[in-house]
Amino acid sequence: MTEQTKRAGDSFIPYVTHEKKLPESTLQAYVLGIILGMVFAAANAYLGLYVGMTVSASIPAAVISMAILRQIMKRGTILENNIVQTIASTGESLAAGVIFTIPAFFIWHATRPEIEIPSLLKIGYLILLGGILGTLGMIPLRRYLIKREHGVLPYPEGTACAEVLIAGEKGGKQAKKVLWGVLTGGIYKLALGLGIWIKDLTWWLPAPKRAYFGVEAIPALLGVGYILGPRTAAVLLAGGALGSLVLVPLIAFFGAETTHAIFPSTSELISAMSGEDIHSVYVRYIGAGAVTMGGILSLLKILPALGKSLFAGLRGLGQKKTEEPGETVRTNRDLPNWFVVAGSILVALLVWIMTPATPLIAALVIVFGFIFILVSSRIVGIVGSSSNPVSGMTIATLLGTALLFVNIGFVGVSGMVTALMVGAVVCIAVCAAGDMSQDLKTGFLVGATPWKQQIAEFAGVLSAAVIVGAVVFLLNNAYGFVQTPEHPNPLLAPQANIMAILIEGVMEAKLPWDLIFFGMFLALVVECFAVPTLAFAVGLYLPVGLSAAIMVGGIVKYAVNRYQEKRSIKVTGEDHGILYSSGLIAGEALVGIALAIVVAIGVKNMAFADGWLGSATVLISIPIYCLLIYSLWKAAK
Repeated sequence: MTEQTKRAGDSFIPYVTHEKKLPESTLQAYVLGIILGMVFAAANAYLGLYVGMTVSASIPAAVISMAILRQIMKRGTILENNIVQTIASTGESLAAGVIFTIPAFFIWHATRPEIEIPSLLKIGYLILLGGILGTLGMIPLRRYLIKREHGVLPYPEGTACAEVLIAGEKGGKQAKKVLWGVLTGGIYKLALGLGIWIKDLTWWLPAPKRAYFGVEAIPALLGVGYILGPRTAAVLLAGGALGSLVLVPLIAFFGAETTHAIFPSTSELISAMSGEDIHSVYVRYIGAGAVTMGGILSLLKILPALGKSLFAGLRGLGQKKTEEPGETVRTNRDLPNWFVVAGSILVALLVWIMTPATPLIAALVIVFGFIFILVSSRIVGIVGSSSNPVSGMTIATLLGTALLFVNIGFVGVSGMVTALMVGAVVCIAVCAAGDMSQDLKTGFLVGATPWKQQIAEFAGVLSAAVIVGAVVFLLNNAYGFVQTPEHPNPLLAPQANIMAILIEGVMEAKLPWDLIFFGMFLALVVECFAVPTLAFAVGLYLPVGLSAAIMVGGIVKYAVNRYQEKRSIKVTGEDHGILYSSGLIAGEALVGIALAIVVAIGVKNMAFADGWLGSATVLISIPIYCLLIYSLWKAAK
């Protein structure tokens, strides 16, 4: 680290200087932050279990906060708004960690009833431990990663959120974009639930046999596509198209003459399967292998940065703290290091006491956790949270833990459950730390008080732990995560399915390894073309309709960019389309959760059947979906 870099961070003057004392950790900010945090946590849990992706809540939460505190309540400072977005975004990050791992318990139970689902209290407890560990890990890193490396690590989402907060006078107007998105997404989802129109628009091609294509016509995927942009959306679609247009017909062709079931199918012949059945039984495992390799490759790519970050981070933490000028001012005060050490020891003890883990495993949770927290926090500082290699780090943790268990003879159901618990805590910690580093960057730029922001993170963790676990239970009861007679159209929970497959495969060696390795080598080939391998692999694993719907949103984003370029429209830090897209996602998710409650309490009738208007349903669905696309275009341009 050069002296120039040190000066860049140490001499930076935030928007609110340290001499100013503005209301910050107020009751209003906490209440609003917790409410928004629970809303966005629930929305992201729903979205993540549907398609395996989550979206950032920081900017929408900041915009809504400014509208409510400043425009409605006629009060509110930039520091209060920062506390609101800090708490709210914590819920979104915990939801991201949860959907990667926790649903695997439900997936196992659906196919192996002897594996019990942990209680809601225990799942909330695991979420809380992971969130606390991630928050603790970022406290001592703030001074090094956020302050001293200012100018080196841009933290794109955190910087963008700071720009939105600083331009807060526009908050009330921009909040309307989010609210209109919520209303539109909610009404659309309600009509889907009532069967007025349908979401599955699928076309079977005449050749090659079993090839198919489709679009999952829902608001959330349209919004996700806009937020991801055209390139990432196109890579996802490429993976999905390879599965439905190439691999499915190929398997159907070579399996057409077989007279017996081919594993992993146990009874049904390939010739009797539809294209979607072939994807579910065979291509899904190829996709799982590709996702696994994509995660490993993402981790290998950052190995040099991992070593450098570990060395630099430990060196920064080990430096003797001196009372330099300005070191004790409001904008430089963190929670004390003794608090971090005591909290980490407490987390390790609770992991040991409250799970089947041994003291060694509890210690591994802390070691894995802090290593990947440091990596996560530095990587998101360079490329942003969307490129955080959480999958790779979680896969590494799960595989490392599972292999250790096999070597020491800790196998069977207990070994599988314990390995997943370890992976869940580490995964949630990594997601929480990545989000917190973005929040602390926002706070650094606007002039927040670090220790107050760190306490706000703990409040966000506590509130999100309550709601996310409950949402997972609710969605499992209503829709399920595995296709069964009771749940014919389950939520996909893609990452959790992959984690369940990997742990079970290592522990019991009963996977279709040929398909897994086929997917892994396919991912290696894709990597040679400098394509985002993990995005491609996720597209291959998911049904093509989801990738196609995301691509529609990406096309709208591309069209909006071209429109603005041609008319020389000045682009500010606030993207109206992202705000509207966030609203679409939140609106659909909230109504989806409400419908899940209706289903869970037993209120099921023909009104919830897809397309009760008969053949007219498709004629209605296509133009309605086009109107939804137009609404995004209109809001974004």
